[in-house]
Amino acid sequence: MSVGKKAELLAPAGNKEKFYTALRFGADAVYLAGKDFGLRAYSDNFTNDEIACCVDYAHKLGKKVYVTVNIYAKNADMKKLPDYISRLADAGADAVLVSDPGVFAVTRKTALGMPVHISTQANTTNGDAVAFWAGLGASRVVLARELNIAEIKEICDRFGGKPEIETFVHGAMCISMSGRCLLSDYFTGRGGNRGECVQACRWEYEINEVGKKGGGLTVAEDARGTYFLNSKDMNLLARINKVIEAGVDSLKIEGRMKSPFYVASVVNAYRRAVDSYYAAPDGWAVSSLLENELRLTSHRQYTTGFYFGDYDRQRYETSKPEQTGVFAASVIESGGGYVLAEQRNRFKKGDRLQVLSPTDDFLKEFVVEEMFDENGSAVDDAKIVQQKLRIKCPYKLEKYDILRK
Repeated sequence: MSVGKKAELLAPAGNKEKFYTALRFGADAVYLAGKDFGLRAYSDNFTNDEIACCVDYAHKLGKKVYVTVNIYAKNADMKKLPDYISRLADAGADAVLVSDPGVFAVTRKTALGMPVHISTQANTTNGDAVAFWAGLGASRVVLARELNIAEIKEICDRFGGKPEIETFVHGAMCISMSGRCLLSDYFTGRGGNRGECVQACRWEYEINEVGKKGGGLTVAEDARGTYFLNSKDMNLLARINKVIEAGVDSLKIEGRMKSPFYVASVVNAYRRAVDSYYAAPDGWAVSSLLENELRLTSHRQYTTGFYFGDYDRQRYETSKPEQTGVFAASVIESGGGYVLAEQRNRFKKGDRLQVLSPTDDFLKEFVVEEMFDENGSAVDDAKIVQQKLRIKCPYKLEKYDILRK
């Protein structure tokens, strides 16, 4: 089987640590937000100067940075928008993601040369809508999550990369059409379409039968109940070949609010899976080791969403995330038989730690025999959050590699 241009692997960056982690583990591009106009208001996000620094760093690696400007804007927002777009253009951002037609128009008027990507929030579900945005000058369209693989392939075949087509392949899904939810705003006054979603769909609910006394009726499948407004997390790792073969230009991972451990684990798994597919596409199958990587980091129950017709995404037992791995420490540097690492979760002398790295040290293990604090005092129990520790390690690791239990 011959394959065309290699699909881009696009990763989330909710802060600087996640930005560097995503690039370290093999993302071709990252998407992030400034302090305004993005749909993750409670992520750390980036100042204008930080965006400029990130763009410069990514470009030196031959990688790209896309900035989300995808809120549904109000009049007050539009007054501040031209200056912000100008700053992004000056910083050299590779594209902005928008969903609001007014934001699109202002962006094109303010910085005509800046590529504009249409966010999934725009609910693009057909080829004519893609053509509409392309006719206005959009260089990429992020399709709605509600399409199946045949519909996606039909769109990709029609446009052949002009505009490019991007789809989500991993991460949290929304019960509402491409994220256009009103629950958060209705219950808390925090607008989900303005970056302030409290994930009200994750709460447990009751329904009331009209005229019946005795309070609410819990909607339940078993003793634990079911979260009927909730959605499982998307996971297409085992079928990423089908998405690539459909002609998708960019494979997008959700998760700007997730941890660096999540970013490292997920990007690492998809990077290795995508590369292995392109190296030998005939008869490709994902390895069980990579599938296990996605169980180690925090996630809800997995589904393939709308892609393949197995619509099991709402059969949900709990909104509590699952996770089988523990993020023990983040590597800062190594040398002399030791690594300097920042503690993230408790571990002790005698514990066996495993390496998460994009290098050949991936999955190697060692037992913690010695570790010292910054004053050189021996430490037997690493229980202080973010304490810097020098740990005896047989491998030469690099910054943003991860030690896990």
